Amino acid sequence: MRIGIFTDAYEPYVSGVVTSTKMLKNSLEKKGHKVYVVTPNFESMKQIYEEEKGVLKIPGIKLGFLYDLRMSGIYPIRAVSQVKKWKLDVIHVQTEFGVGVFGKLMAKQFNIPLVYTYHTMYEDHVHYITRGLFDNAGKKAVEYLTKIVCDKNIKEIIVPTQKAYEVLKEKYKIDNNINIVPTGIEIERFYKENFSPNVINAYKKDLGINKDDIVLFYLGRIGKEKNITLIIDVLKDLVNKNLKYKLLIVGDGPERKILEKKVEKLKLQKNVIFTGKVEWTMTPIYYQLGDMFLMPSHSETQGLTIIEAMASSLPVLCINDDSYKNMIQDKENGRYFFDKKSCVKLIIELEKDKKQLEKVKEGARNSVIKHSSEHFGDEILAIYKRAIRKSNKDRFPLVTKIKDIIKRR
Repeated sequence: MRIGIFTDAYEPYVSGVVTSTKMLKNSLEKKGHKVYVVTPNFESMKQIYEEEKGVLKIPGIKLGFLYDLRMSGIYPIRAVSQVKKWKLDVIHVQTEFGVGVFGKLMAKQFNIPLVYTYHTMYEDHVHYITRGLFDNAGKKAVEYLTKIVCDKNIKEIIVPTQKAYEVLKEKYKIDNNINIVPTGIEIERFYKENFSPNVINAYKKDLGINKDDIVLFYLGRIGKEKNITLIIDVLKDLVNKNLKYKLLIVGDGPERKILEKKVEKLKLQKNVIFTGKVEWTMTPIYYQLGDMFLMPSHSETQGLTIIEAMASSLPVLCINDDSYKNMIQDKENGRYFFDKKSCVKLIIELEKDKKQLEKVKEGARNSVIKHSSEHFGDEILAIYKRAIRKSNKDRFPLVTKIKDIIKRR
């Protein structure tokens, strides 16, 4: 099969969408399929085709209000001829704007079946545009635009969680067929046995983490919707009880300076470590530096970092949210908290109860197999094939009808 993935986020950008796209591409290629990626050029305004990688980079304009993402034109003329040469069997758009619109136009122009993944809960990102003003109107606009995006030309929609499914089906009343497929990752990259204790200790030393420190860990984008301020408040309460607690925050984003000022105000400079952005290839080692992984965000459609933490045998502590229900079973492979007070209590409880701690860590490692990239690729392939069948039925209704009659006989 020849597959075209159209996405506004790809290397060198780091995000959950990038991870999902890379894992899908790698998994499909291992199964013998040819995969092409269309994405904005993050380095310049030139169009570049990396033929060996199968990546077409088209000119894009930097969006100041959305971290360091770029938005491409919806119909770059030079790129059209390249896409035509690929003779795609299916187009999979990973975004609603820019490149996503281009992908939809290519699907329509060349009669290619179209699949769409809904990655982002845009209602939780409205504040980046409205700056806190007219948020309700902004959320209504998101609903309206989502309904426009999910038109009849999309044969299949993919979401990573039940929560995202309910938003599209029940709240937005989207009619398209929607498939719940949790994103897979290369879980083997994060296995603890892959890392030498000497290497881990060297990283800890460089970051100022002592041997007996209790390290709380967060990895991801530093944005307002991630609710990282909560775990800083949690740390403050913990430090009042034990100075050995430290918080390691790996990543970058528009909220970082605000959080750094908060840390200064709370006099936690010695207990909070901001590493900044880390290369995707290096993230597995950072998981090994933590003792517990904290996820305070209500805005996730899935939370790939949770799967990565589980593969790293880290106990995962999530804020109670439907996004995580298909991954975390409380007291089995992770724990849930509701607010600052319950989070503090839970961390102290796990730290004291070593038996429970080990049970959760072991459960995390054992339950992560279903999130492998191979399983993910199989699920998506089945959806592609269904989209192709639907497309053929729409284009050749008489042929399809004759085939159905023959089957019944």
